Amino acid sequence: MDSLQEFGSPSDTNSTASNINININSCSSSSTPSFPTPTLSRYENQKRRDWNTFGQYLRNHRPPLSLSRCSGAHVLEFLRYLDQFGKTKVHTQMCPFFGQPNPPAPCPCPLRQAWGSLDALIGRLRAAFEEHGGKPEANPFGARAVRLYLREVRDSQAKARGISYDKKKRKRPPQSATASLQALMPPTPPPPPPSTTASQ
Repeated sequence: MDSLQEFGSPSDTNSTASNINININSCSSSSTPSFPTPTLSRYENQKRRDWNTFGQYLRNHRPPLSLSRCSGAHVLEFLRYLDQFGKTKVHTQMCPFFGQPNPPAPCPCPLRQAWGSLDALIGRLRAAFEEHGGKPEANPFGARAVRLYLREVRDSQAKARGISYDKKKRKRPPQSATASLQALMPPTPPPPPPSTTASQ
């Protein structure tokens, strides 16, 4: 893929049309064996949906934007646009529940996209951009402004909600008692070789 494929480009529609024809033909013929189509993982399905959503956003943008002209600033606009669909309560500094993870009563503070959701979304869109022919150094989802915005959202939500977003250390699986004892014991010597005395 040398060039970046735009959303809804002719190559996309041709491949989709040929896939539909193949699927229709394989279903209509009873003598030809049908091959199971590989099912996409949950991650791949979500990545495709996110990519299509971003493409729809670019088409609805005023003026409409092409993917090749998209920058980190447009990605930030997209992330702010998504806030209207958020479900995470983010308390303002004037709210009496600011900094409390479990407020005891409702408040009029706005709902926003959670930082973790935005971070995962950007990761999927970065991967999708490169899968569609984009060069890593020109990836608007990896722009410095986007990384700084995500850090700012993480920090402000941590303060507002009283939740720490520290990286968790992975725990090693506990060893069984016998395995730890075997590690402390010296290795047992191998058995002596059988004697090879010839019978006379």
